Amino acid sequence: MPDSPAGPPAPPIPLAALLGREELGLRRIAGPDHADLLWVHTSEMADPYPYLLGGELLLTAGVQLDDADTYVARIVQAGASALGFGVAPVHDTVPAALVEACDRHGLPLLEVPPATPFAAVARAVWRLMAEARHRELRRVTRAQQALATAAARPDPVPAVLRQLAVQLEGRVALLTSDGGVLHAAGGRTAPDVQTALARLARVVAPAAPSGGTGTGRTPSPSAATDTRGGTHLFAYALAGGQGLALALATPRRDAGDHTVAGIAVVLLSLLTAPHQGADAAGRSAALVRLLLGASPQDVAPLLDDGDSWTVVHARRTDGTPADPLNAGALGAALGSALSDTDRRTVRVLLPGHHEIPPQPGWTLGVSEPGPVASLPGADAQASRALGHAEATRSPLSTHRPGAGFAGLLPREEAEAHARALLAPLADPLPETLRCWLSLHGSWDRTAVALKVHRNTVRQRIARCAALLDVDLDDMDVRTELWFALRSSR
Repeated sequence: MPDSPAGPPAPPIPLAALLGREELGLRRIAGPDHADLLWVHTSEMADPYPYLLGGELLLTAGVQLDDADTYVARIVQAGASALGFGVAPVHDTVPAALVEACDRHGLPLLEVPPATPFAAVARAVWRLMAEARHRELRRVTRAQQALATAAARPDPVPAVLRQLAVQLEGRVALLTSDGGVLHAAGGRTAPDVQTALARLARVVAPAAPSGGTGTGRTPSPSAATDTRGGTHLFAYALAGGQGLALALATPRRDAGDHTVAGIAVVLLSLLTAPHQGADAAGRSAALVRLLLGASPQDVAPLLDDGDSWTVVHARRTDGTPADPLNAGALGAALGSALSDTDRRTVRVLLPGHHEIPPQPGWTLGVSEPGPVASLPGADAQASRALGHAEATRSPLSTHRPGAGFAGLLPREEAEAHARALLAPLADPLPETLRCWLSLHGSWDRTAVALKVHRNTVRQRIARCAALLDVDLDDMDVRTELWFALRSSR
């Protein structure tokens, strides 16, 4: 079967659920009585194999059905889940050779009556998927609330494990890299299952080699799976470098289980993080001093131990709000526990130099690295980079420091000239002008980046031109303003 792309954003639909729609009049006449449907595809090609993704309910009227056995063998090879055959106008009945071929190859065959359009079957499948997705989201939301409540208990780690065992209806355990059980909850498992879980824990959280730091070792996977006698086994590595793994043994694997387990992994990673060392203690002291009114310059020596810092701003690509769990998960994926969110934008603070990769489901804006004293400026850089990424529909945009001719000017003189040139402009005009120039004068992209209407952008830019008494269609004017805006950061 060809490599398949990621499945649709909904759980698979059991064949029985589709057959249960009496208004369709579908009837299974060959093959097994169970299958999971991911898509619906209609084709009258003699060989639809090249156009199948896997998991389809393939609908056909048999226009070019000549060799039933070869036809069925090919669609089974492509990974199709079931075949629906429309009776009339080509065939009065389902060909007997097709029925025999589906039985032989183990492919469910459905008879689609003449009164049922293929479009009605497709619509029914998508409705079932929407209903399943809604049930999954409600279940994940309830589980997230229950796990968060458990994490607030006096014994948070055992409480989270107990709640996870309830949510997944299985056995859960917190294991060390050598398979030792720190905490466990849920029903007992067979010895071979316990052995298999310990093996999975060693895969995702292997012990560091004695006498070394592990530098140069092949990175371990963050998750691993196995089965034992119908029991589904899973292991997830916890962040923090403690060599701990969350192990699960469940009698079945339902939609949303991976998401629920992921929430538990984030919580347990935070709860089992090591006690802070001297560096972390110094940073905590710096935060306390900031809260008590100290200036960033005063606490910089406690934070800036030779590292540079990078600020990342992020928003969900689907527009959904970001909660603290989302923020924590994103921070963990980027390698930092320093994250915050205002429900719209997540901010992550990364110590040291980092190559920031795109993150699925997120749009990222990244600042240039700099000392702790420059964090306010880096925060603004990350914000502008995020706006640029959203405007250009890119998964990630990184702020690039100015260079070239602008770097030839003495900084003090450049800043003084910029202040004088831009003095007539009051907020939010400078930022609007900066964004508009960076996006090559695009009204629509600037509106997206600033989260305002395009007419608002036009009005602000016109106001800038009037206050500065310049022609913004003149490239020399644009260039000078761009240098001034960059010097005024």
